[in-house]
Amino acid sequence: MHILYVSDVFFPRINGVSTSIETFRSELITAGHRVTLIAPHYLPTREVVLEANGIYRIPSRAVPRDPEDRLKSYKSTLGLVEELRPLGIDLVHIHTPFVAHYAGLALARALGVPRLATYHTYFEEYLGHYLPFLPSSWVRAAARRFSRAQCNDMDAVVVPSLAMSDVLKSYGVSQPLTVLPTGIPEDFFTPGNGGSFRAKHGIHPKRPMALFVGRVAFEKNIGFLLEVVGEAKRVLPDLLLVIAGEGPALPALREEAQRKGLSEQVNFVGYLDRKSDLRDCYAAADTFVFASRTETQGLVLLEAMAQGVPVVGLAAMGTRDIIMPQRGAVAAPDDVGGFAACLVDLLSEPVRRAKLSANAREFALEWSALERAREVANLYQSLLTK
Repeated sequence: MHILYVSDVFFPRINGVSTSIETFRSELITAGHRVTLIAPHYLPTREVVLEANGIYRIPSRAVPRDPEDRLKSYKSTLGLVEELRPLGIDLVHIHTPFVAHYAGLALARALGVPRLATYHTYFEEYLGHYLPFLPSSWVRAAARRFSRAQCNDMDAVVVPSLAMSDVLKSYGVSQPLTVLPTGIPEDFFTPGNGGSFRAKHGIHPKRPMALFVGRVAFEKNIGFLLEVVGEAKRVLPDLLLVIAGEGPALPALREEAQRKGLSEQVNFVGYLDRKSDLRDCYAAADTFVFASRTETQGLVLLEAMAQGVPVVGLAAMGTRDIIMPQRGAVAAPDDVGGFAACLVDLLSEPVRRAKLSANAREFALEWSALERAREVANLYQSLLTK
């Protein structure tokens, strides 16, 4: 098969959507399929650029209020129709709901092929953080209508978790929904060098270390984690929270940590390379903490578990599928005191932590990226044979 992916984001923009696209794309190519990707160019240009790895980079401009993202040219995307036609595209897979949705839909119609989408982001909760000047009830209602209309434009919709499937059904989405989370690539199970990471960042080998990895954005609820650390340090005064990632909330969180007197308890290490430093960072941690209430999956939890790092997190939305089996994870209460107590208990019990570490790695091994790619290929085939 030859699949056309269309997205408003991709590397070097770092987020879960980029990671999911690259994981599925790599595994599908390894399995013998062709995958062409249309994504924004992140440098100023007026020309469409075809990279050697089958990626078309489209001219784009900055998104207002969100300088990390780009709004790619609809006209330039549609201008690829005649170039794509002789490639034998079998199906269009849309990954984001902005220009990519409407351009992907138009490309599928022009090429006469089926189209499906992955619903990666819980927009009902997400948009309120970026449109605070609008009434939340209005934003939620608009997000539901928008999502319902877009999903019902598709021949099928992929969702990363059962919770997200239930949400879309409640919106009135009538097209078939397939729960298909992103898997973990095999090389991510290669043990990182935690000692090296600690030495590089001046962290004592025995210091209790909690870790958050992800986009440093307001919807990730990182401010809640700062409150948890403030509560937990009463019992564990040398507790350290490492925050790995970049994003629009970073300046505000740095200021908040300083204001709360947590400068010695919180270390912002920025973006880490996924193929080297990030694995070392995971391996250095005693536990992974996560408090987002808007995740459609929570891939970083599985990445931590692949390195044998137990998770303490909120079992909310997509993270339920990972946390609630409690195989290497602890479901924490959604309040600062209760979450802090779970964190302190885990960090204070090395035998229990070691058992959860083994369980975490065992659980993560069941989320094979290769198997997920086989499942999505089967879904593609079912659409082609309708």
